[in-house]
Amino acid sequence: MRLINRLFLALLSCALSVGVFAQTQDSTVVAAKDSVAPKKTKVFLEHANTLSFDKERNAEAQVLNGDVCFRHDSSYMYCDSAYFFEQTNSLEAFSNVRMEQGDTLFVYGNYLFYDGNTQIAYLRENVRMENGQVTLFTDSLNYERIPDIGYYFDGGLIVDSLNQLSSFYGQYSPSTKLAIFNDSVRLENEQFTLYSDTLHYNTDSKIATILGPSIIVSDSGTIYSSRGWYDTVNNTSLLLDRSQVVSGDRILTGDSIAYNRELGFGEAFGNMSLQDTAQHVMLEGQYGFYNEKSEYAFATDSARFLEFSQGDTLFLHGDTLKMTTVDSLYREVKAYYGVRFYRTDMQGVCDSMQFNTRDSILYMYTDPIVWNEQYQIYGDTILIFMNDSSIDFAHVKQFAFAIQQIDSTAFNQLKGNDLKAYFEGQVVNQIDVSGNAESIFFPLEKDGSMVGMNETKSGFLTIWLKDNKLDKLKIWPTPTGTMTPIPDLKPDQKYLKDFYWFDYIRPKDKDDIYQVVKRKAQDAPKRSNKFVH
Repeated sequence: MRLINRLFLALLSCALSVGVFAQTQDSTVVAAKDSVAPKKTKVFLEHANTLSFDKERNAEAQVLNGDVCFRHDSSYMYCDSAYFFEQTNSLEAFSNVRMEQGDTLFVYGNYLFYDGNTQIAYLRENVRMENGQVTLFTDSLNYERIPDIGYYFDGGLIVDSLNQLSSFYGQYSPSTKLAIFNDSVRLENEQFTLYSDTLHYNTDSKIATILGPSIIVSDSGTIYSSRGWYDTVNNTSLLLDRSQVVSGDRILTGDSIAYNRELGFGEAFGNMSLQDTAQHVMLEGQYGFYNEKSEYAFATDSARFLEFSQGDTLFLHGDTLKMTTVDSLYREVKAYYGVRFYRTDMQGVCDSMQFNTRDSILYMYTDPIVWNEQYQIYGDTILIFMNDSSIDFAHVKQFAFAIQQIDSTAFNQLKGNDLKAYFEGQVVNQIDVSGNAESIFFPLEKDGSMVGMNETKSGFLTIWLKDNKLDKLKIWPTPTGTMTPIPDLKPDQKYLKDFYWFDYIRPKDKDDIYQVVKRKAQDAPKRSNKFVH
């Protein structure tokens, strides 16, 4: 009766294991069931110390003890004791079980049921599969000889010369060297740990293929990806499907990222972004890269820079954007060619620009223009001094021109060698002009009407504004001026030399920064101050 029970349990185990295998194979890339059905050959008993029959329990079972060995084609099975079912071409093996196939595959365990017709081995308890430098550990392993695949389904571990991989379900093919892991996957390396839902791994190339949500953690940072591959030998990877590489306060994101961990270099393609969470800035573009070691970043193709340390975000576009780190704390951002930026309180355009987070100064070069509400400022070079992301003052060097629009034909104007416009909140409240100061103002009556145009010339000039209107005016040391009634004004008297109204170039919103707007031929200033890139 004991023998019959053992046989029944073995057959039941066989049926359950085959069911589990069929379900699991549906969810893996390698489909063993697609293989041709194995040719049926006989299992032979090679030797045993004793052989007997227990007719009362099972007349068909040969009871074998001591140094038992079976052979099936090129595969040998060893154990301390066994039941051999010659009619069903199967066997049960107990204690010190060892299975050998050629000189490259060895499987060990405490129990084995082997079906010679299907050529499937079911090993249980303290199972170990060795194939060269690869060792698989588990308590439940099914091994199919024809597709040459061993798989576990209740937790296991695969170790090679470089990595250790564990999961709830796993399978390994000694012939292809490909391992497949599902559910609670963990790849451990001396330099990093990879956690995944689904992972393929080649024990020859040591390349892990990511096929499910995965996290790679190391001292240098963290990688998030759901598809791609990681070369564990060279520490290089290709990450797809909006992956992220996190290094300190910086997060590199892209539709695809080519990443070299040794060099600390990530190259992103498609909807790239690099966010600095400490400095509250971000680079965007369709292509870009970031070097973790030099902390140098580059973005191009619809490139955009965002500064959002306060509630109001600055959106800046240029053909090429570069961001470098100075003294490990401060960022320096450079923008080249067709620079346009927008913030609700300030807009601007220029050819080249530089922004330093250390001194919070925005440097604008080559035909720069800045707008604030109805004010327009332009000149050779403009420096905008920020204070906690709000504007402190703007400094226009060498040549400066400030304009305030009154209506469609009337403009207050200031011109000189040097100009500083001071802000209170988000509006201009004072303007200082130094050197060859010229002005045109249209004083307004209490009812808002204009009675004339006031034109002055002096060495220096300061105006104070209140509610966007002229409050006070100071001119020194030896000012000259004229007051012309509105009816007596000729059109050419209403504008100072070098007056241009560039409202058609002004960015209208955060999306308008991408528009290419060229100056009209008659509005092209003769002055220029090229920025050396």
